[in-house]
Amino acid sequence: MGAAEEQAVERALSRRLWRTAGVAALAGLAWVGRDVPAQLGGRLAGARAERAERSPRYRNGTFHNPTSTRTMVADPGRNLFKELIFGKQKRRPGSPVPLLRPAEPAPADRARELGVVWYGHASLLIEIEGHRVLVDPVWSDRCSPSNLIGPRRIHQPPVRLDELPRIDAIVISHDHYDHLDMATVRELLTHQSAPFVVPLGVGAHLDRWGVPEERIVELDWSESHRVGGLTLTATAAQHFSGRGLRRDGTLWSSWVVAGAHRRVFYTGDSGYFDGYARIGAEHGPFDVTLVQIGAYDQAWPSIHMFPEEAVAAHLDLRGDLLVPVHWATFNLALHDWSEPVDRLWAEAKARDVRLAVPRPGERVVVDDPPPVDGWWQAVA
Repeated sequence: MGAAEEQAVERALSRRLWRTAGVAALAGLAWVGRDVPAQLGGRLAGARAERAERSPRYRNGTFHNPTSTRTMVADPGRNLFKELIFGKQKRRPGSPVPLLRPAEPAPADRARELGVVWYGHASLLIEIEGHRVLVDPVWSDRCSPSNLIGPRRIHQPPVRLDELPRIDAIVISHDHYDHLDMATVRELLTHQSAPFVVPLGVGAHLDRWGVPEERIVELDWSESHRVGGLTLTATAAQHFSGRGLRRDGTLWSSWVVAGAHRRVFYTGDSGYFDGYARIGAEHGPFDVTLVQIGAYDQAWPSIHMFPEEAVAAHLDLRGDLLVPVHWATFNLALHDWSEPVDRLWAEAKARDVRLAVPRPGERVVVDDPPPVDGWWQAVA
């Protein structure tokens, strides 16, 4: 074989190898992203879309806050990307976050005690008058449409999903990945029979993920649903929604969980707004408020609360005990890992607010909460 023929063969082999490598790379990308379309969830259609159109919050194809809000506020003198990569903030703890296994209440105490178990971030179990309500459960390693990229857990869930007790209702505040997780929903379908009580439109995601229609309850603000002896009421929040490029195709909400004698309020994600005073006047006072305190920044001041605003919201709501959520588990902002709860503790002391800061997995008995001991400072 001459030199020219050898070169031709080498070129043909090289092209074949590159084509093979390209096909393999595409196949790899397809394998990695195989769950992404499903993770994006469903779209409003049919009766679900017709119901959304009747909502006072829905116009021109999307949901809206009562007042105009912006998810990002421009700051010409600030480079958020550079700050994210090179910022000096300590956005992860220096030591492992301590985890506890929730103490199971005695049967005689279940109907008497009002309890809260914080599993991390915004995932909660509310134990009220013998009922259990699971809130915004996210057990996946990442809050992202991909299991390879996106914010990863700083600590593991303190219990497995199959270890949860029998749940009476599963409440979702909105469809962002750190509050609504496809894998968790699908596993809950296997282990639990409770209905999913969600804001308008979120049922489209659940429907795509295989949740039976009879287990989906969608509510607009001020609408309620009864579960046993509990009333679950969707209330206002100042936030936004979206799992892909499209924004605000589903509603966001805060929640009132009310029994015959005890009341709990959960903010979901929200900026501080005057709606808290109205909710407190209509549905309060509350034995405990579960308030978002983390992932804030001056770049998005109207959609997440600063810790001092969380205390103000608690007071507006006429709350007794404040339990902070939405911190410690996922790194979603540029502040130090421990800053939200440090600021919250200082403000609570300054305004004489009762506060409990549980470790992930720790059960808080609302009438006898553990003293605030600054446990996070030892690992920060």
